[in-house]
Order: sequence, then structure tokens, then C-alpha cells
Amino acid sequence: MKMKILIADKFPEHYVKKLEDAGLEVIYDPKLGEADLPNAIKDIDCLIVRSTVVNAETIEKANNLNLIVRAGAGVNNIDIAAANKKGVYVSNCPGKNSIAVAELTIGLMIALDRRIPHNVMDFKKGIWNKAEYSKAEGLFGKTLAIVGYGNIGKEVAKRAQAFGMNIYAKDISRIEGYGVKDFSEFDQILPIADIVTLHLPLTPQTKNLFNEKMFSLMKNGAIFINTSRADVVDEEALIKAVKEKNLKVGLDVFADEPESKSGTVSSKLIELENVYVTHHIGASTEQAQNAVAEETVNIILNYIKSGVIAHWVNRAKVTDSHYQLVVKHYDKPGVLAAIMDVLRKGNINIEEVENIIFDGGLVACCTMKLRAPATSEMLESIRNNPNVISYSHVSLA
Repeated sequence: MKMKILIADKFPEHYVKKLEDAGLEVIYDPKLGEADLPNAIKDIDCLIVRSTVVNAETIEKANNLNLIVRAGAGVNNIDIAAANKKGVYVSNCPGKNSIAVAELTIGLMIALDRRIPHNVMDFKKGIWNKAEYSKAEGLFGKTLAIVGYGNIGKEVAKRAQAFGMNIYAKDISRIEGYGVKDFSEFDQILPIADIVTLHLPLTPQTKNLFNEKMFSLMKNGAIFINTSRADVVDEEALIKAVKEKNLKVGLDVFADEPESKSGTVSSKLIELENVYVTHHIGASTEQAQNAVAEETVNIILNYIKSGVIAHWVNRAKVTDSHYQLVVKHYDKPGVLAAIMDVLRKGNINIEEVENIIFDGGLVACCTMKLRAPATSEMLESIRNNPNVISYSHVSLA
């Protein structure tokens, strides 16, 4: 029986064909939205999405769903809690669209400094206003604060260095790299930053991180860029800062962004002269989409071949395992079953297990993470198994 894959977002045709050539049944319907998925998911084994929301109803109504791949970075459009309840793997493609988002970020900086959209709009209206548009400051020598120094933040820094900018960055780990200085507190850098750009995931810690207090620290007339997630910014506070501090703002994401690929849009940001908004197209270059699609196909084909999920995001970071049992044994049928049966009879749950075969296929080593310790009687029973070579049992506490 063929694995059935639903692609519910735009996806390069060449990579759709790659999946089909691998013997998979592919349903390609890029117009599907959040409300359409529950009726389309019933017999699907694997779902691929970009920005389409995968809600709890979709996951609950799926009979065969085993894997959701976000063809992009982050998984904030997927209900992870619902996926966990049904044991559905969720994976993504981190870093594959970093260059595209970094390019848009730099483009927004230049556009805001030179007021390129205003230039063009006036020309289209037959208005010539060279005196007005000759007031750009330029990016050379400006102080840039990069908030979030992951794959995208690093690509922004590379490009900013070429512009001769003075670069500071902040991340959860130590900042390293030529020409980039670490900063620890926002009140140190925001008052001196000419440009602030956000490249953050949405987490409980980053939600509304840039609020009224943060904007109050920024310089009057500074440039503010967000090409990450809308909810890391308090939009009302941003609007207030634009009005009161004359901030120049470039956004690729904003609150209540339309889910549909086309139509109308309503936002308070429309009324603000100093705000440029692009259509959430940071990752939408051919280079980025091909890189993401390639990784998506690799995730699926490697999973089918090996059972291993690359970039598995909803794997437990911490389990209830406090003990480890490592058994070296002859690689024969029933050996592991006998060892696990000993633990089962003792009502000990195995949280994780990995069995690795030695070269030649005669001997294997099985590592089991246990919730409770094996008793001396259990260990004696395992030791007396003629197919067990050796074992070790240790506490992980």
C-alpha cells in the first residue's frame, strides 16, 4: 500500500515529482486552508505545509496521519499538543530559508532609509520630489542590533558587515563571529541602535517581547524590522512608538495576517506613513523554496528508509527515565523480547530504547532508559540468559 502524502501549500513541481518517483501517492492542493484540512486529511499518512495552519481538529480527524512536515523554519502554525496526543511526528526544515529572509531584511533596511516605495509611488503619480528624497542617512557606520542570532540572524550579520555596519547581537547562547559583538541587556543597546531587527521564534518567553517598555528605549527615528513572527511584537505598542518616536518600520509579518493567498487586508498599519509591510514573503525566493523542498523530500524518504525523523521537534526533551540498563547480547531472535519481558513482569516502563549492531552482525548492544531501577532478581535473570554477554545498570540522577 502506497504512503499517501498531502501537500497543502505551494511546493516546487520538481520535488512533487521526486516524491511520486519514489512510489508515493501525492495529492498536491496548495489552495487548501486551515478550514479545509479536516475534510482532506482522513486517509493521509503525511502532511506537508508551509504557512497553512494545522489545528487540533485536523489532527483529530486524521485516521492514518503519522508525520507532519513544516516546509520551513518553526512550527508555530501546527498544534503540537494535539500531535503529541496522537503520536504524530512533527518535523521542520531549519536554516534552509535563512538566506532569503536575510536578503529581505537588508532590503527593508535600504527601502526604509531611502524611502524607495515612496519614491516609486510619487514617480508613478507624475510627482518629482528630489529634494525630499535626498535625505537618506545611509547604512554605512550605523549601529545594528540583531535580536535572535540563529541561522537567519547570522546571515543578516554577514550582509550587514559588507555594508560596514557596527553589529551587536543577542541570543540564548554566546555570540561568536568576526565583527559581531554580544550584548546582554536591551537597555544597553536599544538606546544606541540605529536599526533593530528581530529573528526570533515564538515562545512564551518571546511573545510580546517588544512591548511599550522596549520601544521606549529605542532612539527617535530608528529603523525597526521584524521578519520573524508577528506575536513577538506588541502591535499597539509599535503603532504608538511610530507615532511618538517617528520609528521607521519594516514588517514581513503582522497581527491578524490573512491566511488566504490573495484577497483583501485590513490593518491599522495601513494608515502609517513610516511603515512598510511585505506580504509574508521572507522565505519566498526560488532558491529558498528549492532548498526547503529538497530537505522536506529528504526527511520523508529517509523516514521511510530508516524510520528516523530528521529535525523531529516534538520529541520529549526530558523523560521520566532515571536509570539506564545497557545489555550486550548475541543478535538472535527473541533475546531482546526475553530481556524486556523480565522488566515487564517487574512493572518497569522502558522510556527509550536503542539497539546497535556490531560490524559482522553477531553481537548487538541495547541501551534502555528506565523509569525505575531493575531489582537484583531481575538483573540475575538477565545475567543467566545464555545469549547475554554483559550488562551494566546505573542511575542517571
